[in-house]
Amino acid sequence: MQYKNNTKQRFNTIQGLRSLKDILPKNIKKVINNRGQIYSETLNNWKLIAGESLFEVCYPKSFKNSNKFSVGTLLVMVKRGHEVDLEYSKKEIMDRMNNFFEKTVVEKIKFSTFEEDQKNTKELKPSKNNVTNYKYQNKIDNVKNDKIKKSLIELTKVFKEK
Repeated sequence: MQYKNNTKQRFNTIQGLRSLKDILPKNIKKVINNRGQIYSETLNNWKLIAGESLFEVCYPKSFKNSNKFSVGTLLVMVKRGHEVDLEYSKKEIMDRMNNFFEKTVVEKIKFSTFEEDQKNTKELKPSKNNVTNYKYQNKIDNVKNDKIKKSLIELTKVFKEK
């Protein structure tokens, strides 16, 4: 990439590939940053916003920014059976979130329930001896070379530790 001093223009230009961030106009950058930043900051700080007890039973799924026709809406996924707890703390969550962003960001919270399948999660957990998934374990077992088979098993153990 080469830097070029263009005397007819006010700014220096860069020849070659440019990132999309540098090409977009300033007013479009602000819109993209506001919409994406609110949701990502909400995800990163959900434990602080919702509180310790609600953090374990719910998470934000999406955020719709306010415009002329609608208000700022946060869609929260809630484990079945905990909807009432979240309904009572709805106002508190809105206040915490608006205080966190130091402006009125959320005016409405919608809930959507999901069921936690405890049977499926227990089946997917591998034992300490066997780290790989069942699907990959079958493929590793079909390998005929013993050295390659052992190295693949060791690789999965190292990968699991990280």
